[in-house]
Amino acid sequence: MTTTLTRPITVALVDDYDVVLMGVANIIDQYRERVIIAEIDTNKPVSDVVDIVLYDSFAQPESDHHEIGVLVRNPSARRVVVYTWNFHPDLIASAQRQGVRGYLSKALPARELIAALEAVHAGEVVVSDPPGRSRSVNGLDWPGRQEGLTDRESEILALITQGRSNAEVAAQTYLSPNTVKSYIRSIYRKIDVASRTQAVLWGVDHGFTPDHRRIDHWRGGP
Repeated sequence: MTTTLTRPITVALVDDYDVVLMGVANIIDQYRERVIIAEIDTNKPVSDVVDIVLYDSFAQPESDHHEIGVLVRNPSARRVVVYTWNFHPDLIASAQRQGVRGYLSKALPARELIAALEAVHAGEVVVSDPPGRSRSVNGLDWPGRQEGLTDRESEILALITQGRSNAEVAAQTYLSPNTVKSYIRSIYRKIDVASRTQAVLWGVDHGFTPDHRRIDHWRGGP
């Protein structure tokens, strides 16, 4: 999946959480001769014309793909790629129906992520193999990681902090209600709280509410 290019691909990163996007940005930045980050968007629409929008699915509305549809219809985004752990067949099919050109696993090594972005830019539709049970985080980051929360626990706590009910969390993450409850119990133990209200307050204090800014021309990008 490598392609000879005359100029680096321009990419916009989209998610509601700075810490998540900064982890992705630092991975991609190792390959600046091939891929340049034009902007980083948190709760802001893509403004620069870019070759690829990389939509990080952390705590995002994957289940109805509304935001993905908005990105696909944005004339500033030539192609849209989803970057995720969640490979439920319904999510992949929905993304492809809306025009997403890549559905990439967060378990991909950095060099394979870059090669996949190049292949999408060259006109291919790229869908990664589903990630296995053993995940390599490849330098990725998420709120609460330093406190011992896994990426999935962090995502569930972010959704709870956003005010989602257990049923809404289950629907959005494609997990069973019992699995969601199990994750919540584990979260409570790790952050030392006894109630949902305490968990939400902890989340607010520890970066689990969405950010509201955009970083244009990251590290001298276009």
